[in-house]
Amino acid sequence: MAKISSASEPTQSPTKTVHSRMTLRPRSTVPMKENAIAKRPKVAAVRKKSSKLDANKPKKPPTAFFYYLEDFRKGFQEQNPDVKSMREVGKACGEKWKTMTYEEKVQYYDIATEKRAEFEKAMMDYVKKKENGEYDDYDEDSEYEE
Repeated sequence: MAKISSASEPTQSPTKTVHSRMTLRPRSTVPMKENAIAKRPKVAAVRKKSSKLDANKPKKPPTAFFYYLEDFRKGFQEQNPDVKSMREVGKACGEKWKTMTYEEKVQYYDIATEKRAEFEKAMMDYVKKKENGEYDDYDEDSEYEE
């Protein structure tokens, strides 16, 4: 029996069409496993970046909100001794901070400004010492390492 095809049926089956498209694409000469390894970042490079952090460099001071958070946490824990979650303490503190007026926040901004000035002074000293060579960085790729 001969099958009569209607006008709505394609002349080729969908699987053959898809297969023929796949064969027309150029294939990579690098096997799949090697290609995946080549694209992955090197672990040693990531470790080197983290070791480049200077231990002598001064840390940035906290913002006014964090100074407020210290005070708020003490009072909040006294009022709510059953709450142990830092998430809940942080949420309550953030809500209270948003509702505070500028006059109430001024004392924390003053503390933050003082600490920022101290940090900038320490940073200037650090930069001067670094330029003078007091903080010499030793390369990890030294000739003594093998």
